[in-house]
Amino acid sequence: MSYDSESSNPDSRSRRVRGRALVALAALAPTALAGWLVWQAMSSPGGQDNKPPKVLPLPSHSAPSALPGAGTATVTVTASSPPSGGPGTPSAPAASKSGSGVGPLAGKTVVIDPGHNPNNFRHTEEINEPVDIGTNKKECDTTGTETNDGYTEAEFTLDVSHRIRAILEKQGAKVVFTQDGNRTFGPCVDERARIGNQAKADAVVSVHADGADEGQRGFHVILPAKVKGGAADTAPIVGPSRELGVRIAGKFAQDTGMNASNYVGDGTALDVRSDLGGLNLSTVPKVFIECGNMRDSRDSALLKSADWHQKAAQGIADGIMAFLNG
Repeated sequence: MSYDSESSNPDSRSRRVRGRALVALAALAPTALAGWLVWQAMSSPGGQDNKPPKVLPLPSHSAPSALPGAGTATVTVTASSPPSGGPGTPSAPAASKSGSGVGPLAGKTVVIDPGHNPNNFRHTEEINEPVDIGTNKKECDTTGTETNDGYTEAEFTLDVSHRIRAILEKQGAKVVFTQDGNRTFGPCVDERARIGNQAKADAVVSVHADGADEGQRGFHVILPAKVKGGAADTAPIVGPSRELGVRIAGKFAQDTGMNASNYVGDGTALDVRSDLGGLNLSTVPKVFIECGNMRDSRDSALLKSADWHQKAAQGIADGIMAFLNG
């Protein structure tokens, strides 16, 4: 992943457990994984690279575009200052759209958080400034990762997010974006969380792709740990966020045919984290999804495919709908 640096730099997401041995469960066929996760969903109650990525043309903000190369741990800390907008945070509002208000999701608000911003690499000084995430301070954001041939995570997340929005709006939901490629940089991770909170979202999903080593494959969903410190208190959202994550994992595996990560989550496709500001500062149900590894040749072929993007969007949207419809 490459979220605020929290996910893919050596001090955080590079927790990707590079040396972890593969577990047998990770080798299960996609259909078997999907069946297990769907059962869980129904029964449950409730290598960041620092070089500037190659910038590719952004997809249309009104419709998905063709792509190049298509083919529970508790943390307690002393109180700290409340989060700010981050140094130099632009004042541009979050991009948003309202659903039709007619359909099974009428009256529901979903916030989609496309990981990173395609302009971040032009503003490395700004995005490297620390912001308060409750437990400590982390960088405002990062550039995100990219495939070996330069297809950026920021472009991937925007395209998939547009597709998710189109699906959910047809179901009547109001969909809010944290950014739509229309900001100079950011928003910082604390502001991303704040956008979901202020929208009183029924669900928030942060869309990402990882930057692990070749041979490390598959998707995983990141869930908030129980964290309390400063402005962070995730106790009220741990349960519903886990339910949201389980449902998304089940539907994603089912709709895309992708296996669970073989390097994070011990084959469950679920990973609990206490070091992500986007989760720590959330007051509404929220998860991250790492849709695959952009640095693995087989995963990257999928991540560059427009057809697979649509499957990924459908899987994420189906998981959100399953969560919201109970």
